[in-house]
Amino acid sequence: MNFLQKKTTWANTELIYLKLCIACAYLLIGGYFHNFVKENWKPILVLFIFNLLWSLILWVKKMKREN
Repeated sequence: MNFLQKKTTWANTELIYLKLCIACAYLLIGGYFHNFVKENWKPILVLFIFNLLWSLILWVKKMKREN
């Protein structure tokens, strides 16, 4: 399991998608009881999944480039 022990450097522009993914997760968890988020949880969930997948794709590309 050396995959999780590799060290990489990230530029701020590369972290945008990861930060958006985390922000969407916070909205889903923290706003669970709020009416607005309750009514609009599907678009937030879609945005979260898209950003999660995009972050993973960028991470894998970066890992392949460094090795």
